[in-house]
Amino acid sequence: MARNLDMTALRAFVAVADAGGVTRAAGLLNLTQSAVSMQIKRLEDFLGANLFQRAARRISLSPEGEQLMSFARRMLALNDEAMARLSAACCEGEIRLGVPHDIVYPAIPGILKRLAAQFPRLRVNLTSSFTLLLKEGFARGEFDVILTTEDRPGPEGSVLSRQDLVWIGAQEGAAHLRAPLRLAFKDTCIFRPTAQGALDGAGLPWELAFEGESEQAAEALVAADLAISARIRGRCPPGTAEITQPGLPELGGLSICLYAAPTVTGEAADALLAELRLAYSG
Repeated sequence: MARNLDMTALRAFVAVADAGGVTRAAGLLNLTQSAVSMQIKRLEDFLGANLFQRAARRISLSPEGEQLMSFARRMLALNDEAMARLSAACCEGEIRLGVPHDIVYPAIPGILKRLAAQFPRLRVNLTSSFTLLLKEGFARGEFDVILTTEDRPGPEGSVLSRQDLVWIGAQEGAAHLRAPLRLAFKDTCIFRPTAQGALDGAGLPWELAFEGESEQAAEALVAADLAISARIRGRCPPGTAEITQPGLPELGGLSICLYAAPTVTGEAADALLAELRLAYSG
């Protein structure tokens, strides 16, 4: 007699593998940790195989888990497509999403791809801009959901994680050794006041090497070793790197925050918000 794999258990299996653990997968699935663990145990018992290798705090797929994963993703994709196309409650409409330039990658492309597969009739319009402009647009009702990078959120926002802000310069560059220091920031860059204030507090002279609205032009100056700038750690533009040598003041940290309009409701919106929280929570 044919046996059928449980879609709910398969979804939990894929979520744990993608999230790297049960805790984060539970948040993505909006389930308790015990419920997710139970789904995995049920699937392993059904197949008679251990799907994960567990060592200390790390979790990875076993050979059997690797084999199942390719089937699981295809089965879930087909299931979600069929449900989305045939269900009377199919999610349609538009979500306007705004994300700062420097945190679009690596998470946003994958999130949008998964959302499109799960809700093919939903349109997500993505705008990449600066926190200041995104918050102004959100206040005017131009966005449904935005992410921001700022010290602390406004009353409508919530903190997803704290990140380190660091100095960046050209790879193997020397612009950080020159005086006065030359800075390259777009006029509306949220990092600019923090960087300038830190240099003033340390008594280090500086001047602006760039004024304007082109992020690419500012990044080009830094990559050419003609100026320095600041970014979230681990998110340096091409041709640049974190300045690790001593001499520059610490910039402290900032928060990645989430804002969602009260009108953003429904299954698709909940899925997007869950994906954003998971991707940017740490």
